[in-house]
Amino acid sequence: MSTAAAIERDTAADIAEIFADAGATGFLHAREIGVQGGPEVGEGADEPVVLASVFKILVLTAYVRAVAAGELDPTERTTVTARYRIGGVGTAGFADDVVISWRDLALNMMSMSDNAATDVIYHRLGAAAVDRVIADLGLRHTRLIGCCEDLFASVIADLGGAPDSDLDELFESATSEQILALDAVQPVKTSHSTPRDVTTLLDALWTDTAAPAEACRQSRDIMAQQIWPHRLTSGFPAGVRLAAKTGTLPTWRNEAGVVTYPDGRQYAVAVFTRAASLADRQPLVDASIGRAGFTAVEHLHALTA
Repeated sequence: MSTAAAIERDTAADIAEIFADAGATGFLHAREIGVQGGPEVGEGADEPVVLASVFKILVLTAYVRAVAAGELDPTERTTVTARYRIGGVGTAGFADDVVISWRDLALNMMSMSDNAATDVIYHRLGAAAVDRVIADLGLRHTRLIGCCEDLFASVIADLGGAPDSDLDELFESATSEQILALDAVQPVKTSHSTPRDVTTLLDALWTDTAAPAEACRQSRDIMAQQIWPHRLTSGFPAGVRLAAKTGTLPTWRNEAGVVTYPDGRQYAVAVFTRAASLADRQPLVDASIGRAGFTAVEHLHALTA
């Protein structure tokens, strides 16, 4: 075995150990931006994974495409009504209707993972626009099954509720077995992808091939404003910049984004984890995403340092 192959094997083993120590199964892919056929790091890189809110990167891409094509005025205002008031952060948790611009909805969608903002944008664009992103970029292992509204409807149905049932109340009364059996946490039954497909999407956004150059720049600027520091960001030192999107569902904790080093080199990294526990708070799993991402990216960065 060559020295390079041995190092790659050791890196993959280190990443697998990070996930195992945290009580999770992990799936990861990392690559340098703009380097086709170059070195990569993978751990279950081609395994199907639950996207959860990582799917919002696809919605963002469709949104900036629509703006660039003149199909949507980002300053135009729309109303987020009670239909979308499903709880959580941002407009999804507001008590009253909100009048807001499309560009501010896009910012909310990505910076704080506002589910209502996501669904309003998704319904304005249409499913076909988001599916075109998947087809155009050759994301052969990626499939979306609607937006957040559709995902929550499937959960309510799986838990035996009616369309107007309160989701939180259903979760509180559900057994562990019922939650683990939800379609929403099974990769082949919900919106899913692979870590490699997700880094392909990120590479396209960072090389201006997913949309016109200005549109891609806008998407990068928006992703750089994410507010959650507990996953990927937690693994990297000061001076390293990240633009990323988290995703969370029962047992699943994910984050995918682009890491920019002080020397200007950039790396796409997608990390998906499935925990053995249903606990709401799992700081070890959250931290493992940052540790594994850092281990993968540092390996790539060191190859041509």
